[in-house]
Amino acid sequence: MAAVVMSYYCKPSPFLGHFPSYLAKSSSRQVAGTAVQESKISALFWGSKKSVEPKELDVSVSLQDSILTGGGLEKQITPKRISLSIISSISEVSSREWDACNLDATGPDKFNPFLSHGFLSSLEESRSAVKETGWMPSHIVAKDESDNVLGVVPLYLKSHSYGEFVFDHSWADAYYGFGSRYYPKFQCCVPFTPVTGPRILVRNIPFRDQLFDVLVSALKDLAAKSQVSSLHITFPTEKEWHMLKEKGFLQRIGMQYHWKNHNYKNFDEFLMDMKQSKRKNIRQERKKVSTQNLSMKRLRGYEIKASHWDTFYSFYRNTTDNKWGTPYLTRDFFHTMGSKMGDQVLLVVAEEGDELVAGALNIIGGDTLFGRLWGCHPKAYYPSLHFEACYYQAIEAAIELNLNTVEAGAQGEHKIQRGYLPVLTYSCHYLIDEAFRKAIEEFLVRESTQVKLVMKLIHDSGPLKEGVK
Repeated sequence: MAAVVMSYYCKPSPFLGHFPSYLAKSSSRQVAGTAVQESKISALFWGSKKSVEPKELDVSVSLQDSILTGGGLEKQITPKRISLSIISSISEVSSREWDACNLDATGPDKFNPFLSHGFLSSLEESRSAVKETGWMPSHIVAKDESDNVLGVVPLYLKSHSYGEFVFDHSWADAYYGFGSRYYPKFQCCVPFTPVTGPRILVRNIPFRDQLFDVLVSALKDLAAKSQVSSLHITFPTEKEWHMLKEKGFLQRIGMQYHWKNHNYKNFDEFLMDMKQSKRKNIRQERKKVSTQNLSMKRLRGYEIKASHWDTFYSFYRNTTDNKWGTPYLTRDFFHTMGSKMGDQVLLVVAEEGDELVAGALNIIGGDTLFGRLWGCHPKAYYPSLHFEACYYQAIEAAIELNLNTVEAGAQGEHKIQRGYLPVLTYSCHYLIDEAFRKAIEEFLVRESTQVKLVMKLIHDSGPLKEGVK
C-alpha cells in the first residue's frame, strides 16, 4: 500500500494523559541530547498499523570492544578484551554456549526454559519469530580473546507491538500523532512469552557486573546508532529492573496471577487453605468435568506424539481465531519445540473416548510450572474444562513435581477465585526522544500507583483464608 504523508494535528492519546504543550509547539526537539530542527509536524500513514516494514538498519554495525578487569579481590586478574557482535540468528551460537549463559544467569534452581537455545531456536526455525513476522533477530553476543561466549542478549528489531504482553500501542499512536515514527523499535524479550527471567545473560566470571554494564551500554548505543525510537526490555527480573533504572531506563510494572505451593501433599490439602465458598466452587467445577465423560491426562516428553501436536495446533488455531485473529506460532513450532525440549514439556489433554477434545501446554522450569497455551475442539463446549485443564491440572502437577509456583500466563481475573494471586511484573523502556520520554515517564508514575492499588485490593479480599499468603 502506498504511503501518504500528511501534515495534521492529533489530540494526545488518553492512554498517556496530557502531553506537555512543548511537544506540539516547539520547533525543535531533543534527541539523545541533540536539538533537531523541525519545520512542521507531519505523520506517515501506512493504511494498517498492524505491521510496519522495518527500515533497513545496519544492525551489523561493529559494537565497541571493551577491556574488563576484576574488582575487589580479583584485581590481579589479567584484563580481558571483550568483543561484541550482533547475530541475525541464534543458530550462530552453539546451544552449549548459549545455555551456559542462561544457566549461570538464572541458577539451576530457577532455570528458565524459555531462555534456552532450544526454545528460542524453535521460534526462529519454525518461522514464528523472524523478520517476515516482524521479529528480526538481532541478538548480542560477548566473547573473550579466546572466542569463548561470556554473555548473550536475546534481542529483536520489531515492526509492531504484537506478541509482547506489555502494551505500548498507545505510545505508538502518540508518536504518530506528533509526526514521529515509533517503529521499528528494539525489543529484548522472549517472543510471545510473558514470563519473568533475566534478559542480560552473563556467565559466572570475576568481572560479571562489568560485562553486564557493557552489554547494557551496547544496547543503548545500538538503539541510538540505528535511529530507532526506543529500546524495551520486558519481563526482566526485579534485580535487573532496579539496575536498569540506574542506566537511564524508565520503569514500568504490571501484574500477573501466580499460584504458590505451600508444601502441599495433594490438591485437597491446597483446598483447605481456600475460603469455604471458593473451595466449594472449585469442587463443583471439577465434578462437572468428571460427569461429562472426559478423562484428563498429563503427557511428558516421549509420551507426546506428532499426532498430539497436530491436534493441539488445531486447538491453538481455534483459540487464536476466536480471540486474537492472528496466530503467532506455526505448526512446525510445536513439533520442533517438543523435540528439542523433551521432558520439560508437559501437555495436559482431555479425551472423550478415544478423541482429544482439548489441551493445555505447560513448560517445566527449575522451580516453576509455566502454563502457556490452551485450546479445544471448535465444535464442542465442555463447561469448566478450561479451568480444569489450565489451572487445576497445573496445580496437581506442581504438587506432584514439588515445584514452588505455577505461572498461568498474562491477565485473567478469573484466576483469583481459583487460588492464583497477583504478583508484580517488570519492564524497562529507553526512549531516544527526550520530550516523549518525559511524557511517558509521567504516565508510568500514574499507572504504577493504580497497579499497586489494585493488587492491594485483591490481596485484601483474596480467595485464601486469613494468614495464608
